[in-house]
Amino acid sequence: MSDSRLSTRRDEQDERTTDATEAEVCPECSGQLVVDDERGETVCEDCGLVVETDEIDRGPEWRAFDAAEKDEKSRVGAPTTNMMHDKGLSTNIDWRDQDAYGNSLSSNQRQKMQRLRKWNERFRTRDSKERNLKQALGEIDRMASALGLPENVRETASVIYRRALDENLLPGRSIEGVARTYRYVIRELGLEVKPADPESYVPRFASSLEMSDEAEHRARDLLQNAKEQGVHSGKSPVGLAAAAVYAAALLTNEKTTQAAVSEVADISEVTIRNRYHELLEAEQGIAPA
Repeated sequence: MSDSRLSTRRDEQDERTTDATEAEVCPECSGQLVVDDERGETVCEDCGLVVETDEIDRGPEWRAFDAAEKDEKSRVGAPTTNMMHDKGLSTNIDWRDQDAYGNSLSSNQRQKMQRLRKWNERFRTRDSKERNLKQALGEIDRMASALGLPENVRETASVIYRRALDENLLPGRSIEGVARTYRYVIRELGLEVKPADPESYVPRFASSLEMSDEAEHRARDLLQNAKEQGVHSGKSPVGLAAAAVYAAALLTNEKTTQAAVSEVADISEVTIRNRYHELLEAEQGIAPA
């Protein structure tokens, strides 16, 4: 490259540097420039000279003077959620053939809306994968509602199903059958799931059997002692909780039977008897055989 070209390029770079420097300082006093977003102006901190006006205001067109007014005027859409196959970002067309004022639509308008609903549904589920996801998430929501599970559990279940679908773990399995492949999904996705705590079942069992607070507290003590003795290792948490509730009822002189506890906990009476003896042996400091 010739010297003249190098000189020209250096001059251009010097001009750009000079322009950038001049844009950052006040042309009058060389003070620091700041941008006033509320007025859309660039002003000098030292002398107050307004260097630039009518800048683009990217904020809202409304003003608020407190937090409550700001929340009231703020306009945002619904938050995204993993419990819907499109994460709630698409548009739903209401099934009711009514306008915004509640008036019934004419026959031509009803036919038009029916066609729009059909095409909207086709666009929302473009392939078999999205159709499967939509149906599966609806099934998860149904089961969670039947079990009375909170929204965070439904959200987590939806995320796990999405991961399983992305990892191609579902071909050959029905949507209902995926819920029964717990160990397979856990292993393939590398999820670390801690075993359930037997104490978490005690309040439900005790409430169903109409036991006193004293008996419920006694059942918790039995389970805590079993943990200290290592009796809980390898045992079903439901079986341990059921046996603890039965043992606590006997220790507090409350009437209940193994059959009643078995029905509430949905576990066999044999399991309750076996865990019952192990809990009492641990309570007495006897190592179980």
